[in-house]
Amino acid sequence: MSVVTVLPRRPLTVDDVDAMPDDGHRYELIDGTLIVSPTPLLRHQLVHSRLMHLLLNAAPPELQVLSAPTDIVLADDTVVQPDLLVAPLVQIVGRKLMAPPLLAVEILSPSSRLIDLNLKRARYERAGVPSYWVVDPDDLRLVAWGLREGTFVEVADVAPDETWRAMDPFEVVVTPRDLAAGAA
Repeated sequence: MSVVTVLPRRPLTVDDVDAMPDDGHRYELIDGTLIVSPTPLLRHQLVHSRLMHLLLNAAPPELQVLSAPTDIVLADDTVVQPDLLVAPLVQIVGRKLMAPPLLAVEILSPSSRLIDLNLKRARYERAGVPSYWVVDPDDLRLVAWGLREGTFVEVADVAPDETWRAMDPFEVVVTPRDLAAGAA
């Protein structure tokens, strides 16, 4: 399983991504370059569902916790689909978020690791996403960044058995090992 990056003859747009087939792949566009990701592995999905459950139970009513394939349109040439996101309900139009979310969460896969930790992190920072979390389902580690004066600053690096009380975009308690309990 790998991520495919397509370098077209011209920069692609959000309209080009909208025309992609609904074939089970995740189509994202970063600065005009198409990124196609395969379906995630079971361990990834387990961490995803448990973290979503935590976020849903902690979210205030005015905020919505959503899962991929929710598009976030960051620019005419950039549309991303984080594994999880938190945004005000009023910013969601159809299956698109037309403004940066309050929180974007990526769960690392072997195929997406470099993209999530570098390319997407930089793009979320540039778009003004206030909080960005990355969860490694293999190492059971969570790293969180907060936007400070336009730059991401690491606010937490949570080891498997540590418990972290996040305060942004709302209070929620996360212990990475609990996100994959029982997984092989």
